[in-house]
Amino acid sequence: MAVGVLALQGSFNEHIAALRRIGARGVEIRKAEQLQNVTSLIIPGGESTTMAKLAELNNLFPALREFVKMGKPVWGTCAGLIFLADRATGQKIGGQELIGGLDCTVHRNFFGSQIQSFEADLLVPEIVLKEGGPPSFRGVFIRAPAILEVGPEVEVLADVPYPSSKIIIQEQEDAGSPKKAIVAVKQGNILATAFHPELTADTRWHSYFLKMTTEVDEASSSIIIPYGGQRSYEQPKIDLPVYQ
Repeated sequence: MAVGVLALQGSFNEHIAALRRIGARGVEIRKAEQLQNVTSLIIPGGESTTMAKLAELNNLFPALREFVKMGKPVWGTCAGLIFLADRATGQKIGGQELIGGLDCTVHRNFFGSQIQSFEADLLVPEIVLKEGGPPSFRGVFIRAPAILEVGPEVEVLADVPYPSSKIIIQEQEDAGSPKKAIVAVKQGNILATAFHPELTADTRWHSYFLKMTTEVDEASSSIIIPYGGQRSYEQPKIDLPVYQ
């Protein structure tokens, strides 16, 4: 099972290392024709504007949109989430091109600049149901986006309280209800997280995504290609630095 990892910029090496730890093969993707050789795709975190310019330079957007429309599993982390959103706010002047497919509105750099990066324990009941392990996941947020609203077919997998310094006007929100920002969602073949699972020792999100790929393979073929290795939320062998 080959999992493509868009390798234009950002934390693609960390994703490939995480896949390796659970016995999956990650393949660097830089050209449109390379997408034909993978069953799923991870769009990593990085600088979203730079990634968009490089994708445009390499004429990748048409092929990426077609990959999503074909129903193949795609997972975007941080900048990858912005890429997959149908709508984005807080962009730089001139905006940036999006792949789309995920019915949501995302706010770029919602949590602030680099110095406002943080970690938080996220309740992830869907991940626990499918992958086991502790009830929470330690999310690493680096200049992170957040999802402000989602469509009816989008399943929310995790959220976090708004930072105390963040003021967002939501006319339809009840005054007494706590404000939370959505940071992980799933819609059909699309998975998206505002945080960086690839920077932790907990591989449950990667295992969860790999199962999405297996489900698509089973639906399209009677031949199931298993993946080896072990799912881990403990202490695997680390071949790249991660947050513990």
